[in-house]
Amino acid sequence: MQAMSDTPKIARTEQDPRWPAVVARDRAFDGKFVYSVKSTGVYCRPSCASRLAKPENVDFHATREDAEGAGFRPCKRCKPDAPALALRHAAKAAEICRAIESAEDIPSLDALARKAGLSPFHLHRIFTSATGVTPRAYAIACRAKRVRDELARPGATVTEAIYAAGFNSNSRFYEASNQVLGMTPTAYRAGGAGAEIRFAVGECALGSILVARSARGVCAILMGDDADALARDLQDRFPRARLTGGDAGFEDLVAKVVGFVEAPSLGLDLPLDLRGTAFQQRVWRALQEIPAGSTASYAAIAKRIGSPKSVRAVANACAANALAVAIPCHRVVRTDGALSGYRWGVERKRALLDREAQAMAASGVAPASRAPASRNCRTRTGAGGCE
Repeated sequence: MQAMSDTPKIARTEQDPRWPAVVARDRAFDGKFVYSVKSTGVYCRPSCASRLAKPENVDFHATREDAEGAGFRPCKRCKPDAPALALRHAAKAAEICRAIESAEDIPSLDALARKAGLSPFHLHRIFTSATGVTPRAYAIACRAKRVRDELARPGATVTEAIYAAGFNSNSRFYEASNQVLGMTPTAYRAGGAGAEIRFAVGECALGSILVARSARGVCAILMGDDADALARDLQDRFPRARLTGGDAGFEDLVAKVVGFVEAPSLGLDLPLDLRGTAFQQRVWRALQEIPAGSTASYAAIAKRIGSPKSVRAVANACAANALAVAIPCHRVVRTDGALSGYRWGVERKRALLDREAQAMAASGVAPASRAPASRNCRTRTGAGGCE
């Protein structure tokens, strides 16, 4: 039976707004306060993974100096006198990034783990959490950037660029060139000259809509009020490509996109040519998993891709999306549910969401709070460049 003298102390601790953070081991409160445990003589971070202390033994302190001044020593498990775990992980990830950038060949996960003094599993987890991409994806992105920089260097030959970027042979590079550059190195060096992109403009209830397709798949779906402005936007995106108007068959593709805007319940099944960084593509894939009629916050998307602190980067990836409705960035809202910016106008975003909600209601499908395991949209990823 609990001693009566402890009852007021228990009540004070449990009513303190900091106690729920300790119970939940909430990392968000690390650095905001520490708590001491009378029975062990130590003080801890709110997120400490040690066994939960009895509330009658707990006191709260604004700083670690206050806790040490009261006679408590730092916990050896959560190390409250050291930098926060997230900062330590970020520093370790930065160290691995430098190792990857300086390596001639893509290092193996085991080699990186030995350098970091961690297990491969632990390294993979903290690197992905800190950067938003896997170590291998980061290494491929670094190599792609190196190739692009070398190809842009005046006087450098393609062969010189290939070897300077760390490829041991021409054949190994040409096997990967489509993934690294999205085209052959000669075509890349010419700014994409010679690549053919077909396009057509249609009209829908939300204004003009331009659909463009490369040899890989649909590479742009743009919306606006002025068809000529959309064509100029496409030209700016592919300045050296050969843009040609679509024939009657291609206009069927435009009609399919327009039909989806007008009736979202029809679904949209298109091969896509995604051009973006590794991080942007992870965000875009997560957006495709949001069911029609539902929304997700930027913070929820960041958490879903394993990078909960990258909310701003997620918002930037949404803003960089050039495939309206196919990559449904209109389904991403603020944490409070309010509509935020949309590159094709907030009113279009509102209209798209309203149409989807109405279509789902009419079909008897309730909006889902989580994404399904798969969707009907196929994507083929082109490497427009990973930074």
